[in-house]
Amino acid sequence: MGKKRLYLLSKRCMDIVLSSLLLVVTLPFLLFIALLIKLDSPGPVFFKQERVKLRKPPTEGPKRWKVNTFIMYKFRTMRYNSNPGIHQQFVKALIRDDRSEMARLCNDDNSMVNKLKDDPRITRVGRVLRRLSLDELPQLWNVLKGEMSLVGPRPPIVYEIAEYKPHHWRRLETIPGCTGLWQVKGWCTLGFEEMVELDAYYIDHQSLWLDMKILLQTGLAILSGKGGG
Repeated sequence: MGKKRLYLLSKRCMDIVLSSLLLVVTLPFLLFIALLIKLDSPGPVFFKQERVKLRKPPTEGPKRWKVNTFIMYKFRTMRYNSNPGIHQQFVKALIRDDRSEMARLCNDDNSMVNKLKDDPRITRVGRVLRRLSLDELPQLWNVLKGEMSLVGPRPPIVYEIAEYKPHHWRRLETIPGCTGLWQVKGWCTLGFEEMVELDAYYIDHQSLWLDMKILLQTGLAILSGKGGG
Protein backbone atom coordinates (compact mmCIF):
# COMPACT_ATOMS: atom_id res chain seq x y z
CA MET A 1 0.00 0.00 0.00
CA GLY A 2 1.41 3.39 -1.04
CA LYS A 3 2.14 6.12 1.48
CA LYS A 4 -0.61 8.41 0.19
CA ARG A 5 -3.19 5.65 0.16
CA LEU A 6 -2.26 4.64 3.70
CA TYR A 7 -2.63 8.26 4.81
CA LEU A 8 -6.06 8.59 3.19
CA LEU A 9 -7.22 5.35 4.80
CA SER A 10 -5.94 6.46 8.21
CA LYS A 11 -7.52 9.89 7.76
CA ARG A 12 -10.88 8.30 6.92
CA CYS A 13 -10.69 6.04 9.98
CA MET A 14 -9.91 9.04 12.17
CA ASP A 15 -12.84 10.96 10.64
CA ILE A 16 -15.28 8.12 11.32
CA VAL A 17 -14.13 7.55 14.91
CA LEU A 18 -13.98 11.21 15.94
CA SER A 19 -17.17 12.34 14.16
CA SER A 20 -19.14 9.42 15.61
CA LEU A 21 -17.81 10.08 19.10
CA LEU A 22 -18.51 13.81 18.90
CA LEU A 23 -22.05 13.28 17.60
CA VAL A 24 -22.86 10.91 20.47
CA VAL A 25 -21.24 13.05 23.18
CA THR A 26 -22.75 16.33 21.99
CA LEU A 27 -26.23 14.97 21.16
CA PRO A 28 -27.97 16.54 24.22
CA PHE A 29 -26.26 19.85 23.45
CA LEU A 30 -27.28 19.63 19.79
CA LEU A 31 -30.90 19.09 20.82
CA PHE A 32 -30.69 22.12 23.12
CA ILE A 33 -29.33 24.28 20.29
CA ALA A 34 -32.13 23.05 18.01
CA LEU A 35 -34.71 24.08 20.64
CA LEU A 36 -33.18 27.57 20.94
CA ILE A 37 -33.29 28.03 17.17
CA LYS A 38 -36.96 27.04 17.00
CA LEU A 39 -37.87 29.38 19.86
CA ASP A 40 -35.89 32.29 18.42
CA SER A 41 -37.28 32.47 14.88
CA PRO A 42 -39.62 30.58 12.53
CA GLY A 43 -38.10 28.14 10.10
CA PRO A 44 -36.20 24.84 10.05
CA VAL A 45 -33.44 24.02 12.53
CA PHE A 46 -30.92 23.10 9.87
CA PHE A 47 -29.61 25.12 6.96
CA LYS A 48 -28.79 22.99 3.92
CA GLN A 49 -26.57 24.40 1.19
CA GLU A 50 -25.10 22.99 -2.00
CA ARG A 51 -21.32 23.01 -1.85
CA VAL A 52 -18.67 22.06 -4.39
CA LYS A 53 -16.16 19.24 -4.28
CA LEU A 54 -13.80 18.00 -6.98
CA ARG A 55 -12.88 14.44 -7.85
CA LYS A 56 -10.76 14.58 -10.96
CA PRO A 57 -8.07 17.04 -12.11
CA PRO A 58 -8.51 18.82 -15.45
CA THR A 59 -7.11 17.52 -18.70
CA GLU A 60 -7.55 20.68 -20.74
CA GLY A 61 -7.60 23.59 -18.30
CA PRO A 62 -9.85 24.69 -15.41
CA LYS A 63 -13.06 24.51 -17.43
CA ARG A 64 -12.52 20.76 -17.82
CA TRP A 65 -12.56 20.06 -14.08
CA LYS A 66 -15.03 17.40 -13.00
CA VAL A 67 -17.16 19.38 -10.56
CA ASN A 68 -19.35 17.54 -8.05
CA THR A 69 -21.60 18.93 -5.36
CA PHE A 70 -23.05 17.74 -2.06
CA ILE A 71 -25.44 19.14 0.54
CA MET A 72 -23.65 20.58 3.57
CA TYR A 73 -25.48 20.95 6.88
CA LYS A 74 -25.29 23.77 9.40
CA PHE A 75 -27.52 25.03 12.17
CA ARG A 76 -29.68 27.80 10.75
CA THR A 77 -28.35 31.17 11.91
CA MET A 78 -30.31 33.43 9.54
CA ARG A 79 -33.94 34.29 9.08
CA TYR A 80 -35.67 31.70 6.94
CA ASN A 81 -35.55 32.33 3.18
CA SER A 82 -33.09 35.21 3.51
CA ASN A 83 -31.87 36.69 0.24
CA PRO A 84 -28.28 35.50 -0.47
CA GLY A 85 -27.63 38.51 -2.72
CA ILE A 86 -25.54 40.47 -0.23
CA HIS A 87 -23.29 37.46 0.36
CA GLN A 88 -22.90 36.87 -3.37
CA GLN A 89 -21.75 40.47 -3.80
CA PHE A 90 -19.32 40.09 -0.91
CA VAL A 91 -17.84 36.83 -2.23
CA LYS A 92 -17.29 38.42 -5.65
CA ALA A 93 -15.53 41.40 -4.04
CA LEU A 94 -13.47 39.10 -1.81
CA ILE A 95 -12.18 36.94 -4.66
CA ARG A 96 -11.46 40.00 -6.79
CA ASP A 97 -9.79 41.67 -3.81
CA ASP A 98 -12.05 44.71 -4.20
CA ARG A 99 -11.43 46.12 -0.73
CA SER A 100 -13.54 49.23 -1.15
CA GLU A 101 -16.57 47.11 -2.03
CA MET A 102 -15.83 44.74 0.84
CA ALA A 103 -15.64 47.68 3.24
CA ARG A 104 -18.92 49.08 1.91
CA LEU A 105 -20.72 45.78 2.37
CA CYS A 106 -19.20 45.35 5.84
CA ASN A 107 -20.02 48.94 6.75
CA ASP A 108 -16.50 48.97 8.16
CA ASP A 109 -13.18 50.57 7.28
CA ASN A 110 -11.41 47.23 7.77
CA SER A 111 -11.83 45.83 4.24
CA MET A 112 -9.46 42.94 4.95
CA VAL A 113 -12.05 41.16 7.08
CA ASN A 114 -13.51 38.42 4.91
CA LYS A 115 -16.73 37.97 6.82
CA LEU A 116 -19.80 40.17 6.61
CA LYS A 117 -20.28 42.28 9.73
CA ASP A 118 -23.66 43.20 11.19
CA ASP A 119 -25.44 41.06 8.62
CA PRO A 120 -29.14 41.94 9.10
CA ARG A 121 -30.18 38.42 8.11
CA ILE A 122 -28.63 36.81 11.20
CA THR A 123 -30.85 35.96 14.18
CA ARG A 124 -30.05 36.60 17.85
CA VAL A 125 -29.28 32.95 18.54
CA GLY A 126 -27.45 32.78 15.22
CA ARG A 127 -24.97 35.44 16.27
CA VAL A 128 -24.01 33.45 19.35
CA LEU A 129 -23.75 30.20 17.40
CA ARG A 130 -21.50 31.83 14.81
CA ARG A 131 -19.30 33.50 17.41
CA LEU A 132 -18.66 30.11 19.03
CA SER A 133 -18.62 28.17 15.72
CA LEU A 134 -21.43 25.98 17.03
CA ASP A 135 -23.40 26.39 13.80
CA GLU A 136 -20.81 24.13 12.13
CA LEU A 137 -21.48 21.10 14.35
CA PRO A 138 -23.99 19.41 11.98
CA GLN A 139 -21.15 19.03 9.47
CA LEU A 140 -20.03 16.09 11.60
CA TRP A 141 -22.80 14.23 9.77
CA ASN A 142 -21.20 15.18 6.44
CA VAL A 143 -17.90 13.84 7.78
CA LEU A 144 -19.47 10.57 8.88
CA LYS A 145 -21.05 10.18 5.43
CA GLY A 146 -17.66 10.69 3.76
CA GLU A 147 -18.62 13.93 1.98
CA MET A 148 -16.21 15.95 4.11
CA SER A 149 -13.24 15.39 6.38
CA LEU A 150 -12.58 16.95 9.76
CA VAL A 151 -9.59 18.75 8.20
CA GLY A 152 -9.33 20.17 4.70
CA PRO A 153 -10.08 23.25 2.59
CA ARG A 154 -13.54 24.69 3.16
CA PRO A 155 -15.97 23.64 0.38
CA PRO A 156 -16.99 26.64 -1.77
CA ILE A 157 -20.57 27.64 -2.53
CA VAL A 158 -21.63 27.00 -6.12
CA TYR A 159 -21.78 30.69 -7.06
CA GLU A 160 -18.29 31.21 -5.63
CA ILE A 161 -16.44 29.11 -8.22
CA ALA A 162 -17.86 31.26 -11.04
CA GLU A 163 -15.31 33.88 -9.92
CA TYR A 164 -12.36 31.48 -9.65
CA LYS A 165 -9.13 32.10 -11.53
CA PRO A 166 -7.19 29.04 -12.78
CA HIS A 167 -4.93 28.79 -9.72
CA HIS A 168 -7.88 28.93 -7.34
CA TRP A 169 -8.98 25.47 -8.48
CA ARG A 170 -5.94 24.05 -6.73
CA ARG A 171 -7.70 24.23 -3.37
CA LEU A 172 -10.27 21.70 -4.56
CA GLU A 173 -7.82 18.87 -5.21
CA THR A 174 -8.61 17.13 -1.93
CA ILE A 175 -11.69 16.33 0.14
CA PRO A 176 -13.16 19.45 1.80
CA GLY A 177 -13.01 19.83 5.56
CA CYS A 178 -14.68 21.39 8.59
CA THR A 179 -11.50 23.23 9.53
CA GLY A 180 -8.10 23.91 8.01
CA LEU A 181 -5.01 26.09 8.03
CA TRP A 182 -7.04 29.17 7.12
CA GLN A 183 -9.07 28.85 10.31
CA VAL A 184 -6.05 28.48 12.59
CA LYS A 185 -3.74 30.96 10.83
CA GLY A 186 -5.96 33.99 10.63
CA TRP A 187 -9.61 33.14 9.99
CA CYS A 188 -11.40 36.36 9.02
CA THR A 189 -8.28 38.54 8.84
CA LEU A 190 -6.80 36.83 5.76
CA GLY A 191 -7.65 37.62 2.17
CA PHE A 192 -8.87 35.07 -0.36
CA GLU A 193 -5.48 34.66 -2.06
CA GLU A 194 -3.86 33.93 1.31
CA MET A 195 -6.53 31.32 1.98
CA VAL A 196 -5.80 29.67 -1.38
CA GLU A 197 -2.07 29.62 -0.56
CA LEU A 198 -2.74 27.96 2.79
CA ASP A 199 -5.01 25.37 1.18
CA ALA A 200 -2.32 24.62 -1.43
CA TYR A 201 0.27 24.24 1.33
CA TYR A 202 -2.01 21.82 3.18
CA ILE A 203 -2.58 19.75 0.02
CA ASP A 204 1.18 19.52 -0.57
CA HIS A 205 1.99 18.59 3.06
CA GLN A 206 -0.95 16.43 4.16
CA SER A 207 -0.23 14.08 7.05
CA LEU A 208 -2.01 12.74 10.11
CA TRP A 209 0.31 14.82 12.27
CA LEU A 210 -0.68 18.02 10.45
CA ASP A 211 -4.37 17.07 10.65
CA MET A 212 -4.17 16.48 14.41
CA LYS A 213 -2.22 19.71 14.89
CA ILE A 214 -4.89 21.68 13.01
CA LEU A 215 -7.69 20.03 15.02
CA LEU A 216 -5.96 20.95 18.28
CA GLN A 217 -5.36 24.54 17.16
CA THR A 218 -8.98 24.81 16.01
CA GLY A 219 -10.20 23.71 19.44
CA LEU A 220 -7.98 26.26 21.14
CA ALA A 221 -9.18 29.00 18.77
CA ILE A 222 -12.82 28.22 19.52
CA LEU A 223 -12.24 28.12 23.27
CA SER A 224 -10.44 31.48 23.11
CA GLY A 225 -13.37 33.02 21.20
CA LYS A 226 -11.30 33.56 18.02
CA GLY A 227 -12.83 30.78 16.00
CA GLY A 228 -15.97 32.27 14.58
CA GLY A 229 -17.79 35.37 13.56
